[in-house]
Amino acid sequence: VSETFGEDPHLIGELAAAMIRGYQGDGLKDPTAILATAKHFAGYSETQGGRDASEADISRRKLASWFLPPFEKAAREGCATFMLGYQAIDGTPITINTWLLGDVLRKEWGYRGMLVTDWDNVGNLVREQRLFPDYAHAAAAAVKAGNDMIMTTPKFFEGAQQAVAQGLLEERLIDQAVGRILTLKFDLGLFENPRLPDLERQRAVIAQPEATALNLEAARHSLVLLRNNGLLPLNSTVRKIAVVGPNADDPDTQLGDWAGNSGQAHWLKTGHPRDAIVTVLDGLRTIAPEGCEVSYATGAEIITTGPDPVGDFFPDGQPRPHIAMPVAPDPAMIAEAVETARGADAVVAVVGDRIELVGEGRSTATLELLGGQAALLDALVETGTPVILVVLASKPHVLPPSADRAAAVLWAANPGLLGGTAIAELVFGQIEPSGRLPISWPRHVGQQPTYYNQIDAQHGHRYADLTQEPAWVFGDGLGYSTVEYRDLRILTPTLTRSETVRARVTVANTGSRDAMETVQVYVRDVNTSATWADRELKSFAKVTIAPGESATVEIEVPTAACSIVTSAGERVVEPGAFEMLVGPSSRLSDLLVAPFTVAAS
Repeated sequence: VSETFGEDPHLIGELAAAMIRGYQGDGLKDPTAILATAKHFAGYSETQGGRDASEADISRRKLASWFLPPFEKAAREGCATFMLGYQAIDGTPITINTWLLGDVLRKEWGYRGMLVTDWDNVGNLVREQRLFPDYAHAAAAAVKAGNDMIMTTPKFFEGAQQAVAQGLLEERLIDQAVGRILTLKFDLGLFENPRLPDLERQRAVIAQPEATALNLEAARHSLVLLRNNGLLPLNSTVRKIAVVGPNADDPDTQLGDWAGNSGQAHWLKTGHPRDAIVTVLDGLRTIAPEGCEVSYATGAEIITTGPDPVGDFFPDGQPRPHIAMPVAPDPAMIAEAVETARGADAVVAVVGDRIELVGEGRSTATLELLGGQAALLDALVETGTPVILVVLASKPHVLPPSADRAAAVLWAANPGLLGGTAIAELVFGQIEPSGRLPISWPRHVGQQPTYYNQIDAQHGHRYADLTQEPAWVFGDGLGYSTVEYRDLRILTPTLTRSETVRARVTVANTGSRDAMETVQVYVRDVNTSATWADRELKSFAKVTIAPGESATVEIEVPTAACSIVTSAGERVVEPGAFEMLVGPSSRLSDLLVAPFTVAAS
C-alpha cells in the first residue's frame, strides 16, 4: 500500500502523470530532470494473501480492466522507464512475459522507453520460480522478453555471455537493450555533463525555504479527517492537552518507507537530521496557544524486532530483515497515560504502525493495531476526556471498538518532515481539513480486499457474523464546514462515443468556515455485456467556497472514458444508458445521479 496512489485506476493514472511531469520537467534535456519509473508493472498488488511478490492470480481481462490503465497513462505521458514486478501471472513471471512486455507495452502502447527488472528478478527465475536450470537460460529469456537493464543479479553478466556462446541468445538483442539505455543517457546529456555531486548546488537547493514551504503545504493537504463530533478544531479555552501514543514522537515512522531509518535509504546511515523533523508532539507544543500546557506519555509500545529464525541471509546472500514481534501492553505505561489524560481537556492519541512494518518484504498478517495500542486506547476512552485519534500509518488499519468512542479520527499516513506542524495546525483550526481517502478502510481483515469498485455479485449483502460495509470508503474525508450538493444537470444528455459528457453541479457551503471540497465524478454503465464495477471515478475537482456561498462546478468526461473490457478482452464504449454520479465520496448515499445516453453511432 505504501507504494501506491490508491485503489482507483483513474486516480492512480492522474497522480502518476503529475509525478512524471514533475520528475522529467520540460524534457530530459532539462538539467534538473530525472528519469521517472512506473512500477511495479503489472498486477503486483494482486498477490496471494497479501504476500509481497507472490503469484498474482489475474486473468488478462481483469488485468486490462483495472491494472493496466494507469500504466498506459504513464507510458503515454512519456515515462522514461518501467520497472517490472517480481511476481508471475498465470504461470509466467513478468520478467519474461512477452505478451505483457511486447504485445501490450511495446506494440499496443508504442512504448519506446527502457525496461528495468526489480532486484534480482533474473535470479528469481532460477532459484525461486525455477523456470530455468541456470543463469545462461534465464539471462537469454530475460533479454529476449525485452528487458534492458538487469538490477542486481550478480550472475547475469556471466550467464548472458554463456547464453551467446551457447547460441541461446543473439548478440543483436543485447545491442538493442544497450541501445535503449544509451539513448536515455544521450537524452539526459550525461556524456556532456555526467552530473557528478555538486556541493554548491546541493546547498542552494536542499532544504531551502521554498522547498520546505511546499513540503508543509503537501502535508496539510494530505491529512484526512474521518470523524469529528464537533470537538475539532480545539478552541482557545483549552488549557491542557495530553499527547499519548507510541507514534506521537517517532520521527522515523512519520517519514515512512524509503527514507531515514527505514533500512532502504543506506546513504542516510543515521536517518534524516532530527532537527529537520517536526513530530506530532513537537508541532502541538509549538502551535498550542499561550497558556495551554502540552504533556506527554508514550503509553504503549508497538513491536520489538529480532533475527529471523530461518537464518540471517536469503539464498542469494542478501541479509534477511529482522522480524517484528508485538510488545504486550504495559500496565505501568498505560497507567501513566491515563493519569495524564484525566487531567487534560483533550487527548491526542497517536497510534499506527512502525517503519519495520512498512515496505517490501514486510507484509503483515493483520491490520489491527499491534502491541499495547488497543489496550491503551481502551483505557483512554474510559477516562471521559475527549480523544482525538491520529492514525500515523502507511496503510489503513482495523481499529478497535474503542475507536468508535473517539471524538475525532484523523489519518495522517506518513506526512513527512513537517507532518507534526500540519497536524497541529489542523487540530487548532489554523487550516481546513481537505484530504480525501485514496483507499477504503476495512472494519475487519476478513473483508479484504476492500475497494469501492468491486463487482457486485454475491448472496446477500453481508457476512453471517459481520458487516461488509467499510469503516470509511474511497473518497471519504471531512472539513470543518458542511457542504450540500444540488442541481446536477447533464448538458449533453445524448451523445456519441467520440464526444464529451458535459454536466454542471452546484456545491453550497452551509457552514461557518471556508470549505475546501473535492467534487468527485463517477460513471455507471447501466447494462454491460460483461460484469463490471457499479461505478468508477472519472473526474474530480477541488473548489474552495466561502461560508454561505456556493460554487457552480463544470464537469467534463470524455465518452471514451466510459468504457468496459468485454469478455473477449476488448476495451469498448458500449452504446446505451449511463448515469453520472457526483458527490463528496464514493458512497452511494452521498451521490447525486443524472442519466445520459451514448448513441450507437
